[in-house]
Amino acid sequence: MLEDTTIHNAIADKALSSYFRSSGNLLEEESAVLGQAVTNLMLSGDNVNNKNIILSLIHSLETTSDILKADVIRKTLEIVLRYTADDM
Repeated sequence: MLEDTTIHNAIADKALSSYFRSSGNLLEEESAVLGQAVTNLMLSGDNVNNKNIILSLIHSLETTSDILKADVIRKTLEIVLRYTADDM
């Protein structure tokens, strides 16, 4: 996975990026999930915007069989959706 700084800089929504960056260890697992989603988008050449992050997180949620991981993905998705509300 890419470094945190690279991941945060790639996120188009700077408020979302700032929220995760300033959360420290509080959202460590959620930051890792977001980082993986952003990395996957970058590697596939897709735009790193909230819409694509949401779609990536939904795909991860649908394909995981691990209940604990699904909970972390869901929490990450909720945070991204909170920052996307005014985009709709």
